[in-house]
Amino acid sequence: MNEKQHIENIFHKHSHESRIDYRIRSNAFVDCIRFLLRQGLVFRGHDESEDSSNQGNFLELLQFLDAPGNLKVTSPKIQKDIVNATAVETTDAIIRDMDDSFFYILIDESCDVSVKEHMVVMFRYIDNKGCVIERFIGIEYVTSTTTKSLKASIDTLFSRHKLSMCRLRGQGYDGASNMSREFNGLKTLIMRENESAYYVHCFAHQLQLAIVGLAKKSLIGAFFTLVSNVVNIVGASFKHRDILRDKQALKVVEELKH
Repeated sequence: MNEKQHIENIFHKHSHESRIDYRIRSNAFVDCIRFLLRQGLVFRGHDESEDSSNQGNFLELLQFLDAPGNLKVTSPKIQKDIVNATAVETTDAIIRDMDDSFFYILIDESCDVSVKEHMVVMFRYIDNKGCVIERFIGIEYVTSTTTKSLKASIDTLFSRHKLSMCRLRGQGYDGASNMSREFNGLKTLIMRENESAYYVHCFAHQLQLAIVGLAKKSLIGAFFTLVSNVVNIVGASFKHRDILRDKQALKVVEELKH
């Protein structure tokens, strides 16, 4: 028997070549994923069939890069796993950059299209070069927006990243009662654990309230009310949209004649 043709050697050779090919393909789709994440672009397309003229950003980018082999990583589950791994590595890099320094937490609440409540979390800190850095940490799902639920989510977040509440030096929220209430608000619960975590009403929210109050007392308020009514009326019916387009087209034609 020719030793070079032994089944074990052949199997080992093919296994080694397969690992190299897999690494090449993996680098290709990881580069695609990094690009899409950096640009904030969606992965999936409406029609990813072979006959589709646009299979979505991920598949189209893979084809553009001419990724070799049949391994295209088209499974949504695999894509989500890689995206999740990227998010974990990015968050760990931010925590390492903080280097156990004092930091400030910024929180806002929002709900997605499925009407699930989420808590958006950001950290502000000073790096080793003395620069003020703000970093988005993540979106935490919360069962409710009560004070206790938000506090429990923050404790879970701190525990996950091995952060100490005693390093917290500030809190920034909007003026909602569950956030800024004097006796049972989120800021009060945190300050009971750390008196140095001073609360500051979010300046962006203060500016928004000031602009809204000013707009209500001027023609700007009437303008936005009119725009809102037009959007609601036109957006509620395809017929209304067609009528608006026809009227606008006639107006453009008349203006061009003059």
